[in-house]
Amino acid sequence: MPYENRPDTRTQSPAATARARGPEGDGRTASVQAPGGGDGRTAPARALEGDGQAAPRPAWLIPLVMAGIVLAALNLRPAITSLGALLEEVRTGLGMSGSVAGLLTSVPPLCFAVFGLAAPRLARRFGPGAVLCAGMAAITAGLAIRPFAGGTAGFLAASALALMGIALSNVLMPVIVKRYFPDRVGTMTGLYSMALAIGTSAAAAVTVPLTGALGGSWQTGLGVWALLAAVAVLPWLGLVRDRGAVPPAEARPATGSGTNPNPNRSGPGITRSPTAWALACFFGLQATGAYITMGWMPQIFRDAGVPAQEAGVLLAVTMVMGVPLAFVIPRLATRLKHQGPIVVALGVCGLTGYTGLLLAPAAGAWAWALLLGVSNCAFPLALTMIGLRSRTGTGVVRLSAFAQSTGYLISIPGPLLVGVLYQHSGGWDLPIALMAGLLVPQIAAGLLAGRDRTIEDETGMRD
Repeated sequence: MPYENRPDTRTQSPAATARARGPEGDGRTASVQAPGGGDGRTAPARALEGDGQAAPRPAWLIPLVMAGIVLAALNLRPAITSLGALLEEVRTGLGMSGSVAGLLTSVPPLCFAVFGLAAPRLARRFGPGAVLCAGMAAITAGLAIRPFAGGTAGFLAASALALMGIALSNVLMPVIVKRYFPDRVGTMTGLYSMALAIGTSAAAAVTVPLTGALGGSWQTGLGVWALLAAVAVLPWLGLVRDRGAVPPAEARPATGSGTNPNPNRSGPGITRSPTAWALACFFGLQATGAYITMGWMPQIFRDAGVPAQEAGVLLAVTMVMGVPLAFVIPRLATRLKHQGPIVVALGVCGLTGYTGLLLAPAAGAWAWALLLGVSNCAFPLALTMIGLRSRTGTGVVRLSAFAQSTGYLISIPGPLLVGVLYQHSGGWDLPIALMAGLLVPQIAAGLLAGRDRTIEDETGMRD
């Protein structure tokens, strides 16, 4: 059990706290309040710590959660990258205008921001496992329906359904990691991020040849990804009713005296936390860079004289870099009290890559693709910091929802602005300068978000 190494608090006062250092070294103070017992812990806390007063978790639970995390992560980007691979065919088949097709590229972050805000409330009401199960079902339904919706409006509506499921899962995945693996946040975030990177790059690389192998219909090429999403529903069906790992209203720090009848309104809001705002800005700026890279990098290389097929391979290389680094960076981040050095290193890689694109885009294309792939690994770092900047399950839910929803709102204008600059300047100098310039505030926000503190300390939140 992950809590077995914590000090015993049975001889301490009800408001006593225990400072526990997990194997990944976050070293934060955690405390629980006893409603009337003499051991200084709530009943759920005793069940978590496995002191013999509650039945242990079933042996199958943790492997099932791990399988659920990996399968869910694999399905969080194919809805986007598979469409990008067949966008021209979809436009032709549906008679879609260029402006509507451009809108499609901005719909994902908009949906992530809007629907992600609903995740905390739904998780409190139904449990995060049930909401994630529903999210996977929504992705399945959306991917299965949209190729055969019969028109642009139906295609957009079905895409929004799939993106809603992705948005809910985006927010709650760090919560699941914190809840079931509190002493292995870095390892499990790395596993999740690595699976997400595999799903992203695989859908981009495989969709076109898979469409050809299945008869050449873009409807089949897009709809086949619903099968993978359907598989991801299965492990979460077994976790729908499991709400006992770290109940958000019950596993919260001590308040000193008395109980808190309304845990969802205790203390100031998360918007008063400087760390939450810094993390939201860092998340939004790294998302901006990622969407610009996915949408425009092949065109940059093609305009520099790189063949179209090679330009596509260069994008795949950039995406694939996230597979190994997504596993390494979160583990490294949890071993540091301040994640600032990683933020700076990733930012420097991005600045070097964009400088190379500006000065010698074709001559050093492979080097720039690799460096930008490293820079894009700010995403798993941001997810790891969400888990590290809060002590409680409810805190992670709130911080994840706030940072991701606000961050995705921040990211919406970036790809559109790059397109406008490219169209009106007739070249890539201004757009690339903008991309590089955005890395400066990203580094600054990451340095603030990487400080060793929690939102509970900053806001006085009690749950």
